[in-house]
Amino acid sequence: MPRSSDSAPAFALEEPSPTGRSAGARARRGTGRTVLSDVAKRAGVSTATVSRVYNEPGKVSDSVRERVEQAALELNWFPNAAGRALASTRSHIAGIVIPTLDDQVFASQVSGMQAAFAARGITLFLGCSNYDPNEALSQVRAMLARGVEAIAVVGEAHPPELFEALRVWRVPYVVLYAWREGSPHDCIGFDNRAAYEQITEHLVALGHRSFAVCIQPTQNNDRVQARLSGIRVALERHGLAVRPEHLIEGESTLDFGRRALRALWQLPGPPPTAIICGNDHIALGVLREAEELGIAIPEQLSVTGFDDLAIAREARPPLTTMHVDTREIGTVAARHLLDALDGQATRQGYAVPAELKVRQSTGPCMR
Repeated sequence: MPRSSDSAPAFALEEPSPTGRSAGARARRGTGRTVLSDVAKRAGVSTATVSRVYNEPGKVSDSVRERVEQAALELNWFPNAAGRALASTRSHIAGIVIPTLDDQVFASQVSGMQAAFAARGITLFLGCSNYDPNEALSQVRAMLARGVEAIAVVGEAHPPELFEALRVWRVPYVVLYAWREGSPHDCIGFDNRAAYEQITEHLVALGHRSFAVCIQPTQNNDRVQARLSGIRVALERHGLAVRPEHLIEGESTLDFGRRALRALWQLPGPPPTAIICGNDHIALGVLREAEELGIAIPEQLSVTGFDDLAIAREARPPLTTMHVDTREIGTVAARHLLDALDGQATRQGYAVPAELKVRQSTGPCMR
């Protein structure tokens, strides 16, 4: 995608008439609509400066930017996006496609990315795939058709056509919430497999030998697949494994956690002594159902979550979980994309630390 490198105004301004005003400006003034020059006059700056405030805010002092924005607010004026794109060959739009709007971890990534882009005058478009790879592809294609300059997608489990379209259109992109050695993509996230290896090793060190896993669906979800792989790898090191009937997949909800524990406790034979959950919501559902069933936590059952939501610390007992700064993922991703738009070389990925928070929902195996 072509990039503008000059400092000329990025708005499409009409050619001046012999009287010093453009015909388009006269026509708009006849309808009472505010135009660029009105904002410039009220702010006491040139039209080029007004343009720069919205296209290259880093080149304008804070005091000037505030005057221009205040003038625009008072006149109820905002820049014409189409005109900006035509004049600067830039759309000043980025996109992000997340799998769901129902999960706080994705909302915080969007928040971090939007804040970083807004500081550079770039608007962030949001798309939701609902965990459907084909819908993610449709969202990306729609964004490309609207001239987005950069895109972020969650995870690597997308149709090859998605990444091929980004390559053909020469649009820089990043993969969020996942990181692995050797990935062909610029991944901004954490090592899901390593994180779940660490959780599993923590439970093994406490003496647990019988495990259950309550986790989100693995289909079309490379992050969940990596987490399950981490559990299996850690257990194999100790000659252990999860019994097939002790592996349950379901929604990322408290209700699923409750149903999963009840189903596990109704199985014949001894129940597991530890349950590894795919996120905090599932784990909190397990804790709530354990209370209903009279199962002592952690004396009879240890439970782990993932995400370290604020409510996890307030649970009774407080939940052992893994903390990841998801807002940082969005912020770092935006910086990578901004560097790419500025023509700067970027690192191949960035691994955000995952930190195990050991709390009272896990303890030594008493069986």
